[in-house]
Amino acid sequence: MNRHQRRAQAKQQKNVAVTPVADPRALALLQAGVAHQTAGRLPDAERCYREILSFDPNQADALHLLGLIAHQQRRCDVAYELIQLSIRHRGPNGLYLANLGAVLRDWGKAKEAVPVLQEALRLRPDNAETYCNLGASLRDLGRLEEAAAAQRRAIALKPDYETAYGNLGSVLIQLGHMDEARAALEQAIRIAPRSIRNHRYLAEIDGYTANGGERLRILLDLAGSIDTLPLEERIHLHFALGKACDELGRHADAFKHLQAGNALKRAHAQYDEGATLGAIRRIQEVYTREHIDTAAGRGHPSDVPIFVVGMPRSGTTLMEQMLASHPQVHGGGELKLLEMAMNSVRLNNGGLATFPECVVDLRGTEFHDVAACYLQEVGKLAPPSAKRIVDKMTMNFRMLGAIHLALPNAKIIHVVRDPIDTCLSCFSKLFIENQSYTNDLGELGRYYATYRRLMQHWREVLPEGRILDVHYENMVATFESEARRIIAHCGLDWDDRCLTFYKTKRPVMTASATQVRRPIYDTAVGRARAYGPFLGPLISELH
Repeated sequence: MNRHQRRAQAKQQKNVAVTPVADPRALALLQAGVAHQTAGRLPDAERCYREILSFDPNQADALHLLGLIAHQQRRCDVAYELIQLSIRHRGPNGLYLANLGAVLRDWGKAKEAVPVLQEALRLRPDNAETYCNLGASLRDLGRLEEAAAAQRRAIALKPDYETAYGNLGSVLIQLGHMDEARAALEQAIRIAPRSIRNHRYLAEIDGYTANGGERLRILLDLAGSIDTLPLEERIHLHFALGKACDELGRHADAFKHLQAGNALKRAHAQYDEGATLGAIRRIQEVYTREHIDTAAGRGHPSDVPIFVVGMPRSGTTLMEQMLASHPQVHGGGELKLLEMAMNSVRLNNGGLATFPECVVDLRGTEFHDVAACYLQEVGKLAPPSAKRIVDKMTMNFRMLGAIHLALPNAKIIHVVRDPIDTCLSCFSKLFIENQSYTNDLGELGRYYATYRRLMQHWREVLPEGRILDVHYENMVATFESEARRIIAHCGLDWDDRCLTFYKTKRPVMTASATQVRRPIYDTAVGRARAYGPFLGPLISELH
């Protein structure tokens, strides 16, 4: 058993517990199952637990432990049902609830995970692992100060907790506290010198060659045994080596690692390309010029929202940071509130269709209702002094027809960057959120081409001037003139603080969290040229 397997086993052992069991046959099977499970022999463990359930279907420990196996196998839906069932039979239990919260968080249901983890802590108040999971869930929800506090509590309970130090460092990067983030990550690395994830986070601040190349040497040493690492660490290592080799100008080696890391991610992703691209194409069929003309005039008059849309890695975070540096603008980040508002109004009115077909069901004042619902929620995020609120959900490029009809006075800013530079940057980034279309160059090219066609459709069916196109390359080359043009478009007076956007202290939760803390730079323009020989599948789809 190698070091990584022993560490994973030790982590799993903490979650595996058996309460006193009266039935000696069940107790013997539980003990055997736990021994198999902590040794990584999951099929043998599962057989033990299922044998117990064959004569005692309500045995809570067997259900709970089966749920942990399903969680290890990334079957979060099955794990959730099994652990819920175990709680139903055993009653509230701090350990069971802690594991249920961890499943919900890994399932992408952070909002549901938080109250479950808080209840687990009420029952087991001194559990560092639960505080760590709570902090990770709060970070996913954008509640960064609370997330940092939870990770600090985990560290107070367990001073050598490398995962909590790493999570804290990641949150502090998003908060813009780079010195504190560096200190937390360096402590994580002192505890676990070969932790790939923490080296990768630290490199977001300093790069891989900053400290005499020591981090790069550690990565290269780890690469010699990469096949023995767990899946997540292999992915982290390939992306880390890709960035490190890029810094050194070793583009062929960089691309080799990026391709390997993306291939591992794609192999374990649930991405239905046909459904994803089909939904985007159907938007053009629903939002015809005739439909928009017929439905116009029913929206809300508010001019508070500024929607910044585009592809990931196209400069949208830079745009939001510049806007949020204006004293009358609040940067809300990537909000999912518009689609939630549409779904809420649709369901309240008995609509059954999903997006985009649900737009056909909206009648009369319902576009106004969508806007009112959206404005109520987005208003909770900003101080009273905010005259404008930025919603930087890049995926809202799909929603521009709905935005126009529901909020005809809202500003829409579309940030566009060179397509090949954009796609290479997506391919190079290990996203926190799932962006599975970025893990294969052909799929990435087809996604970009479909996005580009939809943006052209919006220009044809929406009123002229409704969308302000801003080119990233122009932002970099003539920043002040572009910034003044954007601020004027938003109906605001100019403020010089927009030029020193990198000094603005605010949370940034995207992959550009470190870049927007620096003055404007042009090194990302034309970055793809060095990778031209390797990008054939992407270029073919783009053209």
